[in-house]
Amino acid sequence: MKTPVKIKIEVSARHCHLSKNDTEKLFGAGYELKKLKQLSQPAEFAAEETVDIQAGLKVLKSIRVVGPQREQTQIEISKTDAVFLGINPPLRQSGNLKGSLGVTLIGPAGKIELEEGLIIAKNHIHCGTDEAKELKLKDGQTLSVKVLGERPVIFEDALVRVKDGYKFSMHLDTDEANAAFINKIGEGEIIK
Repeated sequence: MKTPVKIKIEVSARHCHLSKNDTEKLFGAGYELKKLKQLSQPAEFAAEETVDIQAGLKVLKSIRVVGPQREQTQIEISKTDAVFLGINPPLRQSGNLKGSLGVTLIGPAGKIELEEGLIIAKNHIHCGTDEAKELKLKDGQTLSVKVLGERPVIFEDALVRVKDGYKFSMHLDTDEANAAFINKIGEGEIIK
């Protein structure tokens, strides 16, 4: 019998990725994000900066900005956040923003009205190129992952993303993590 492949599970709380243009609108001309701490995926960092999200009369305050800047601004929230805001954003893979929800972002230097960019991010698996070869995983394939622990849960259709430099881990949003009793970091095993 084959040994099950274990995977680290990380909680990805609500956050915002900003384009260069939107960063300047929210924080000022020529503004550069300041690194607060390195995230587990080597190319990403939590920035010191936060923004507010407004939908109608409701506001989510102090949403962490994640760097580096992207081509298009993207905001990722949980279903619980969406219920609070009274909106219904689509469940999407990160980067799939066409036809997603618009929202207002508020920063210290101004605010912007986005036509699209707000999603509930679908859970996914990051995997480095070498590790993908070793585990026989392919970019774009989907897997099921069983959360190990006090409340075992199986998450199906987790998209595998393979890229040089990625660290092998699964990302869940806060609602998914709460359902599985995961506080920041948990462990799972791959079910192919």
